[in-house]
Amino acid sequence: KSFSGVEVIQNKVNGGFAAGYNEALKKVKAEYFILLNSDIETPENWTFPLIDFMKKNQDVAACQPKILDYSNKTMFEYAGASGGFMDKYGYPFCRGRIFNFLEEDKGQYNTATEVFWATGACMVIRSDVFFKVGGFDADYFAHMEEIDLCWRMKNLGYKIFVIPDSHIYHVGGGTLNKVNPHKTFLNFRNNLITYTKNHSGKLLLFLIIFRIKLDAVAAIKFLLEGNLSHAFAVVKAHWAYLFSLGKTLSKRKAQKNQKGYSPTRSGIFNGNIVFLHFIKKLKKFSELDPGKFF
Repeated sequence: KSFSGVEVIQNKVNGGFAAGYNEALKKVKAEYFILLNSDIETPENWTFPLIDFMKKNQDVAACQPKILDYSNKTMFEYAGASGGFMDKYGYPFCRGRIFNFLEEDKGQYNTATEVFWATGACMVIRSDVFFKVGGFDADYFAHMEEIDLCWRMKNLGYKIFVIPDSHIYHVGGGTLNKVNPHKTFLNFRNNLITYTKNHSGKLLLFLIIFRIKLDAVAAIKFLLEGNLSHAFAVVKAHWAYLFSLGKTLSKRKAQKNQKGYSPTRSGIFNGNIVFLHFIKKLKKFSELDPGKFF
């Protein structure tokens, strides 16, 4: 079929999710950008609640709908569920999804809520704010780039929301599924970079050291399960993080010098989600102590 309103942009190199969007969005003239993965099914009029909320709330930089599983439409989907959060050591989780445990959608998270991050699988974002913070960090290639973007926007005083009045269905893992060790590498490397770039606390060095120890436990777990390639991917991610540390710290300094910089911890869970999930066997977001969220 021919679509006269569609322009195809062919890049010479594959810059991944981050660079691809950066290049494409330079050509789009609109108040809002709708970022949408190719493996998503959208109901009719799904954008209306999102755009309406953005128009009424000028301090909100981005929002997402509720993300449900394409194959099992009563279940939340991994990439975003009903809004993203982060624990004090930088581990992301969602309303409806903690690590690989996915909840059934029973309407328990149907309230529009301020969150820490919105999913890159389906996000509405103000175009002026997107360019104000410099867009996605192209060095990420893929994975965690939306969390980094949301954190940078929050550090300039903007808010991120989930609007469950809108929902979409996501297949997930179409490009890099969870059994691909390169996905493991990108997730671990980019998460450490994101945490170092954006965390404003004085205890950052201590938190990073403790975080690396937790990652080492994850690598050992991979080894015990016979997943040698994933264990190696964690080690490789740590080396890549260390080699990029100078560049990461430069980005951190540039962000702190940006006009309007006012770091916030709103949406961060002041606890260890790894310990609570794997040791205490906590599975659901509703089981977390609400008093521990900043």
